[in-house]
Amino acid sequence: MTSVQKLVGLAVLILVLMAGAAGAAWQVQDWRMGNKLAEQAGLHQADLDTISNAAAAQARTEQGKRLATEQQLATQDQQHTRELSDAQRNQVLLRDRLATADVRLSVLLDATDSASGCNVPATSGAVGVVHGDQRAQLNPAHAQRIVAITDAGDQGLIALRACQAYVRAIAPASAPAAGAGSP
Repeated sequence: MTSVQKLVGLAVLILVLMAGAAGAAWQVQDWRMGNKLAEQAGLHQADLDTISNAAAAQARTEQGKRLATEQQLATQDQQHTRELSDAQRNQVLLRDRLATADVRLSVLLDATDSASGCNVPATSGAVGVVHGDQRAQLNPAHAQRIVAITDAGDQGLIALRACQAYVRAIAPASAPAAGAGSP
């Protein structure tokens, strides 16, 4: 072997060693980057798990609030229905008693009012059992109309209370009342 061949062989050997070293460096770099990517993927998955758990907890909290509101509204609806049926039953009983003359509606008269043109004596007579101020009995038909008007008013008030309770139940507790804090 000549010195040129030895030099070429040595150069080839150096090139092979350099290529091997470069390949080994790339392999080490690949392992290091693979480890970093795996670590980052693990951290990313941990972050996703934390976010998912927080979202699930918030969803459970909101669902609990919604269920509590639905139960409160159902209770209020039952109460409203009970109040309405009680008022209607009382009105029916009163109308029946008025129709059978079991009860009579009367109004107080102002005996001192000279403009009314009603000549009612200032003292009560011995005919009735009502002592005190003078009263006049209403015609049963007029009494029935008055009871119907009060029935409609009672139903309106019950419905208004039910609506107010509904709004209070669904309105957020932190929302300021209308006009609060305004000058």
